[in-house]
Amino acid sequence: MKKHAFDCAVIGGGIIGLATAWCLLREGVDSLVLVEKEPTLARHQTGHNSGVIHSGLYYRPGSLKARNCVQGREALYAFCAEHGVAFARCGKLVVASREEELPRLDELRQRGVANGLDGILRLSAADLRNYEPQVQGVAGLFVPQTGIVDFTQVAQTLAGLIRRAGGEIRTRWEVKRIKAHGGGFELSGPAGRLSCNLVINCAGLFSDRLARSCGLAPDVAILPFRGEYFRLRAEAADLVRHLIYPVPDPALPFLGVHLTRGIDGRIEAGPSAVLAWKREGYARTSFNLRDTWDILSFPGFWRLVPRFWRVGAREYRRSFSRRLFLADLRRLVPALEPHHLGERGSGVRAQAVTATGELLDDFRILSAPGMVQVLNAPSPAATACLAIGATLAERARQPGFGG
Repeated sequence: MKKHAFDCAVIGGGIIGLATAWCLLREGVDSLVLVEKEPTLARHQTGHNSGVIHSGLYYRPGSLKARNCVQGREALYAFCAEHGVAFARCGKLVVASREEELPRLDELRQRGVANGLDGILRLSAADLRNYEPQVQGVAGLFVPQTGIVDFTQVAQTLAGLIRRAGGEIRTRWEVKRIKAHGGGFELSGPAGRLSCNLVINCAGLFSDRLARSCGLAPDVAILPFRGEYFRLRAEAADLVRHLIYPVPDPALPFLGVHLTRGIDGRIEAGPSAVLAWKREGYARTSFNLRDTWDILSFPGFWRLVPRFWRVGAREYRRSFSRRLFLADLRRLVPALEPHHLGERGSGVRAQAVTATGELLDDFRILSAPGMVQVLNAPSPAATACLAIGATLAERARQPGFGG
C-alpha cells in the first residue's frame, strides 16, 4: 500500500471536527491534519451557538442524541474544568404557558428520567417565580444538569491540544474533491492537494456535498435554517436570571423561541427558524443560486412543504416583525418591552432532510471503507462533541475502519 502524507484527515474546523481530531490523536493516530476552508476556526455553527450545555431532556431514550448528549455533557464539564474554560452549571426552566401543554411537559420529565437526569423538579406556577421572578406560566420543570459555556473558547482550547499532540491544522484550505488514491484518498482544492489513509467529514453545512464528491449517495440533503435572535439591552438584564424555554412542539426538531444568559452575561432572545436560501446565509437577503437550486431540486423539500408551510409562513412573518417576536417572548416573560430588544444576530443550522420529506431529529453518520461522513449533527452536537469524537476515534482503532 502506498504511504500517504497523513494517516487521517478531518474536514471541518467546527467543534465536532476539532473534538474528533483530538480524540483520534489521543487514541494513537500516527499523523493527522484538520482542514478548514475559513481563515479561522469555529466560524459557522460553533461560533453562532447559543452556548447552552444541554442536559438530554428532550431526546428519545436510546437515540444517538440521547446517549451522546448525556455522556458528552459530563465529559464537556470535566474538560472545561481541566483546561480552565469558564462554564456554569446553572440549570434551566421549561415553562408551560397554557394548560394544554401540561401533558407534553410531563412527557418531557419522563424522557429526562429515562435519560438518567436526576433531580428534575416539577414546579407550580408559584414555584416558577422562585427561580425566575419575571416568568409567567401554569407549570414548569427545573432541570439542574443544563449549563452554559463559550463554545468558541472550547474550540480554541481543542485546537491548542491538537497542535500540542502533533496534529496539523490548516485554515483557508477548502476541500473541493475527494478521490480514491493509492489505497487511500487524495483531497484537493484551491490550496493544493494532500493524501491520507482515512477521511472524516465534519463539514456541517456542506457535509452532504462532500459525501457525494466521494462517490457516495447519502439518503439525505442539507437544508439550511437561519435562526434569528435579539440580544436584550442592559436595562433588561434583571428580567432573566439564567435559561428559560417553552415546551417544544414535538413535531419539529426546534426548541422554540427562548431566553438564555450566556457565560459573558449577555441575554439572547430567540431564535426563529427560517429556511435560508444560502448555506451560510446569515442575513435575510442572503442568496446563492446553487444553494437555492439544491433546495428546489430536492424531492424531500417538496414533500416537506405541505406538512410545514403554515409553520414556515409564521416563522417568516416573525422574522420581519419585532411585534410578533416580542409576543412570543412575552408568553414567557410578560415584562419584556419593545425597547428591551437590542441588536440582532443569527446563525444557520444544517438540517438534514430525507427524500421523503422527514426532518431528521437524530444524528446521521454514514460509513464507507476508509471514511466516515457526519451528515446530521444538530443540537446537542456541541454538547456531545467529545462523545461523538470518542466514538469516531474508537472506530479508527478497529480493522476495516469506516466499513
